[in-house]
Amino acid sequence: QRQLASVPTRLASSLSAQEGEYDYDLVVIGGGSGGVRASRISSSHGAKVALLETRLLHGMAPHYSAIGGTCVNVGCVPKKLMVFASRYPGEIKEMEGYGWKGATPGQFDWKTFLANKNAEITRLNNVYNNFVLKNAGVEVIEATGAFTGPNSISVHHTSTGETSTITAKNILIAVGGWPFKPSIPGIEHAITSNEIFYLEEQPKRLVVVGGGFIALEFANIMDGLGSDVTLMYRKDLFLRGFDMDMREHLKEEMENNSNINLRFNTDPKEIVKKEDGTLVVIDQDGNEVECDAVLYATGRKGKIDGLNLESAGVKTEGSFIPVDEYSRTNVESIYAVGDVTDRIALTPVALMEGHRLADTLFGGMDRPVDHEYVASTVFTTPEIGTVGYTEEDAAAKFGDIDVYKNRFRAMKHSFPKSDTYSLMKLIVETKTQRVVGCHVATDGAGEMIQGVAIAVKMGATKDDFDATIGIHPTSAEELVTMRTPSYHYRNGVKVDKL
Repeated sequence: QRQLASVPTRLASSLSAQEGEYDYDLVVIGGGSGGVRASRISSSHGAKVALLETRLLHGMAPHYSAIGGTCVNVGCVPKKLMVFASRYPGEIKEMEGYGWKGATPGQFDWKTFLANKNAEITRLNNVYNNFVLKNAGVEVIEATGAFTGPNSISVHHTSTGETSTITAKNILIAVGGWPFKPSIPGIEHAITSNEIFYLEEQPKRLVVVGGGFIALEFANIMDGLGSDVTLMYRKDLFLRGFDMDMREHLKEEMENNSNINLRFNTDPKEIVKKEDGTLVVIDQDGNEVECDAVLYATGRKGKIDGLNLESAGVKTEGSFIPVDEYSRTNVESIYAVGDVTDRIALTPVALMEGHRLADTLFGGMDRPVDHEYVASTVFTTPEIGTVGYTEEDAAAKFGDIDVYKNRFRAMKHSFPKSDTYSLMKLIVETKTQRVVGCHVATDGAGEMIQGVAIAVKMGATKDDFDATIGIHPTSAEELVTMRTPSYHYRNGVKVDKL
């Protein structure tokens, strides 16, 4: 794979378009994070590039997403704006402890927020289309694409409904993912992370179904905005795949500092719509919860419907497209990046995959993807920031590890006597003393973990952390002041004391 992808292809690919063998050097299907980055970088390397995106402006059902992809339109960006909005009541609640008298949250205006949010997303749509892509020389086509062969695409133009055919030396699939909803009676009444951003009214009572980061984030958001939230998850504890200490800590914080009704081991079996428009969620034991909306966040699938992949011979695994370390499918001329590949479904990961593909195809470089030590954040309250291995995975991989952790009340919350705690944790491989995992649950964990991730990615050791002077007074200084391991693992087995 490495030898095949490292062959200099820029000149050959460029000549293929210049000599008329193909219309383009690269056609990208999907204008999300990975597709935009791949097309822009490819064009900067001299390739002739076209990008197909169904919509150039957000909010048009049933598509919802548009240029910029899920993140810009119905994901990271509008969600983070909602996170900001949802945290003001918590800030105001602590003001009296700091001497401010009479402060109240006031009344949240859903319509005002949505109008401002929509204006911001429209601005970003225009930035992506008119500046990021067009200024880079990428031809943006408002259309959907379907394969008619390994080097040809049928283009269905959104505005006119007309269909044309284009050809390319290389084709990149970057269509992203789509929310999954299970087949239960009444599921048509449920919404997803697409529709939540366009509801005309804020649901006063909301049931969120799911245990991943999307479900947790929206449960926290809507609770902060004043909705009565019930979270249903079919297993014992949410955030499967994250460090167990972080999962348990978040559960405790949500129980103590939110109004969210947590219902574990609960699996909805039916949603009933009443005559007044309200909904009733019935679980596996017959328990009923009345609400105004049900949001399903039970996973996502690859958005491959309509691509006609079989005409090009592209293999799939379920709704996802398997690729090699250079993002190449089983077909030599066809690649895929981002959520549709089911590797790590994060915007910065898709950016990395798209950028490295462009450099490899047209920049004369050898750049396979790199998915180790990828930092991420769950934007709950408190936030969870993480990079590297969980305690469980580190013990299984390295055998001998040392675990450092500390739970404490941050100064900001201790002073007004809030029952809010932070948790910080370092996982160190014993043999090399390399920090192989860092997990924090605290205010601003996302901002904090981004800086730590640089050190972890570079291979920093525990001695490097210890040699770093802390910034006082901050919560982050705990990461460079923990000196004594809380416990160890030897040969994969937990040992409290050596």
